[in-house]
Amino acid sequence: MDRTERFYRIRQLIERHRVVPIERFLGELEISLATFKRDLEYLRSRLNIPIVWDREAAGYRFDPSARMQELPGLWFNAAEIHALLTMQHLLQNLEPGLLGPHIEPLLARLSAVIDSSDLPADAMQRRIRILHATRRALPLAHFQTAARALLERRRLRVEYYNRARDDCTGRELSPQRLVHYRDNWYLDAWCHLRGGIRSFAVDAVRAAEVLPGPACEIPETELDAVLASGYGIFGGRDTQWAVLRFTPLRARWVAQEQWHPQQRGRREDDGSYVLEIPFSDDRELLMDILRHGDEVEVLGPALLRERVRERLSAALRRYG
Repeated sequence: MDRTERFYRIRQLIERHRVVPIERFLGELEISLATFKRDLEYLRSRLNIPIVWDREAAGYRFDPSARMQELPGLWFNAAEIHALLTMQHLLQNLEPGLLGPHIEPLLARLSAVIDSSDLPADAMQRRIRILHATRRALPLAHFQTAARALLERRRLRVEYYNRARDDCTGRELSPQRLVHYRDNWYLDAWCHLRGGIRSFAVDAVRAAEVLPGPACEIPETELDAVLASGYGIFGGRDTQWAVLRFTPLRARWVAQEQWHPQQRGRREDDGSYVLEIPFSDDRELLMDILRHGDEVEVLGPALLRERVRERLSAALRRYG
């Protein structure tokens, strides 16, 4: 823990136990005697925290005759706020199950951590929100079955609904990993029906059963080569590079965004922004390009440009 956290921990220990021996400080804080003495001196001289040594009790306590000062506020960075409030949201909305009896203590500890900032926990929840705009309803039983097969390294039989074709197919899978992407869960697996690596939306599973047979193991590098080399959740080995040019206005946003870890970007003289990103399957990329409307132009490859043109023409016909 960093120095500010130690200051709060020292104060909490004395508030909780009234008198704290030095050995307890060293053990709880996992610091040396020299570090503790430096922290103690700083608390006394700089922050006016009245910590005194009680010879009879053989420990440190607060001086009851002195006025207690508040420690400077402990605040969180953006990533920590997102993590804390997301965990809190997930716990509060967890379906009833085996974890039920353990949820309240976890929520209480989360609230205690959040309360250590300048803003109380209830106020932070009112002022800062985590919105899940594209989350789809998840069948809990099928998620649990998939997770069990994954962790036990066993095969999984599923009835999988394909939204594009509006039909279901039976699949035997060797689960490799669960992925939480854009507020939805996906199962990366070896599909024994297709003989290849595929990613399956867990919310599209209509039935699931763990099979006795062992799951085949796919190296992490091979999974990433198929599923993580290109843009979005849809994978493939044949990677191409999309070249997108955004208007100077839209560039103010897009130039700060990360679409893919391997993306390349550059500013043009007129203020526009050219973004190059690898992709293997264009389904998700098409949706993200179209949401920018006339603020983006696909420069290449030609097939991707033609597909965007077809979608825009179809949209225009729909509007007459």
